[in-house]
Amino acid sequence: MFDCIVVGAGPAGATAAYHLAKRGRSVLVLEKASLPRYKPCGGGVSPAIAQWFDFDFTPVIDNTINKVQYTWKMDDPVDAELQMKEPMWMVKRDRFDNYLIEKAKEKGAQIQDNAEVSAIASNNNGWRVTTSNGTYEATYLIAADGSKGSMTKWLGLKPPQESLGATLEVKTAVPADQQHTACFELGMLKNGFIWKFPKADGYSISASCLRGKVKAEELKKQLTEYALASKLNLANSSYGEYPLNVWTDNRTLHVNRAVIAGEAAAILDPLHGEGIRPSIFTGVKAAEAIDRAIAGDGQALANYTQAIASEWGSDMVLANRLAGLFYQFPKIAYKVGVKRPAAAQVMAKILCGELRYGDIIERAVQRLKQSLIPGMGR
Repeated sequence: MFDCIVVGAGPAGATAAYHLAKRGRSVLVLEKASLPRYKPCGGGVSPAIAQWFDFDFTPVIDNTINKVQYTWKMDDPVDAELQMKEPMWMVKRDRFDNYLIEKAKEKGAQIQDNAEVSAIASNNNGWRVTTSNGTYEATYLIAADGSKGSMTKWLGLKPPQESLGATLEVKTAVPADQQHTACFELGMLKNGFIWKFPKADGYSISASCLRGKVKAEELKKQLTEYALASKLNLANSSYGEYPLNVWTDNRTLHVNRAVIAGEAAAILDPLHGEGIRPSIFTGVKAAEAIDRAIAGDGQALANYTQAIASEWGSDMVLANRLAGLFYQFPKIAYKVGVKRPAAAQVMAKILCGELRYGDIIERAVQRLKQSLIPGMGR
């Protein structure tokens, strides 16, 4: 009988396991895949996550970013050197996620991979979790099984609203003048954007539709066209699609003796799709809540839902407001927003946790509204 079972070994699950084990709680992480497992992802990580850990991430930082370039339909570029405390990190998710899991193991967490959960059942003592590799019991449960997981549904909580993302991994030599530059293409994909992140051995080119729906074939087409326009040889490349659970509104994230975290909790930023930092944040908060619940705090899990709403969701309300204007009038937004000299610095600071949307929203919305011309869109 464990204090807590964590379903999912991604950033949220691994973080929760690490912090619970660090507090002396008995933890089991169940992961359906064999570890380390590949996950298609751009792999941009804010260095702000370091505040939540007491170890160094250097071993799994594949590259760093200190410059950005924005384009509109591969033209009209905006280049900026980022003036941040620390450059943005580029990681490969198999190594990054597994590094977090190994750190959790060092603190005493137990890990069982190749254990896909097939059923859960609550009882007077907590939870019984049935997997392809055995049955396990725990007093508390953290569902961190990602955007495609079933735990949210099984717990009877509101399902998230799905969007679609895709990543094209291209193995190639990266020119020296591009090794630390992240590129964002804002005009090719309706209701979304494309980004190209340099890694040690090539590029991760990703696209996401953050509002409305997009067909999978359209995502693949736009990614391919972008890669070819960037003069990349796709002979040594791989492509993958995945659902994205974008934040739309505050949701209940707890039930009796269980919480949901990470992408299962639909915490992706609705403007630019950031997911790793908020996933880790929910993992930290989930661990705190479970630890307090074990200690006898009857309101700990309800307070978890409230903490995510107030400390993350309140800012996402503003991000959603800004996204509504940006994706409705993207060309105007590009001209009056993105092309401003300070815009790249502002967005980088938001990505890295140095600014919140609340610090910029009124001025940004006012600027966009003043520039809107009836009938103009793309």
